[in-house]
Amino acid sequence: MILINKINNLSQIRFNEIFANIFEKTKWIAEKLYNQKPFNSFEDLCSKILEIFRTTSKKNQLKIIRAHPDLADKTKISLLNIDSRNEQNRAGLDQCSEKEFREFKNLNNEYKKKFGFPFILAVEGKNKTEILNKFKKRILNSADDEFKEAISQVCKIANLRLNKINIK
Repeated sequence: MILINKINNLSQIRFNEIFANIFEKTKWIAEKLYNQKPFNSFEDLCSKILEIFRTTSKKNQLKIIRAHPDLADKTKISLLNIDSRNEQNRAGLDQCSEKEFREFKNLNNEYKKKFGFPFILAVEGKNKTEILNKFKKRILNSADDEFKEAISQVCKIANLRLNKINIK
């Protein structure tokens, strides 16, 4: 209850700072969520932010999916936002061998060519071998199935990020 009271009392600027990256670089969702204050509980807030994403246009969902970085892109690891970098580092994706980096790069390129957006996976609790195996399996999916899976994974990532929010 203390957390939701703190959230409900945040200024719009501070609120947007905290919630703008729940969905990768998507400040407009934080702004829309702010306008739904006050929240009855943290669960209410989580439900509302996920609903904003789920009910937005497919075009907007695709923009959000495309805002996600490639996994284990050696050349861009230092450019990732703090959330993405921490998520990838915890999964060991910053520790890939040259062979693994090449494999990820090839899969990323093939996947984006086939589907038109990056491979999305909530990597929390997974290691690089598990991630590579999921990548190899999902690249065989149909475009419709993979879009639905990307939406599901974006929601999982958002939930994980929401559950790490701590307001001092």
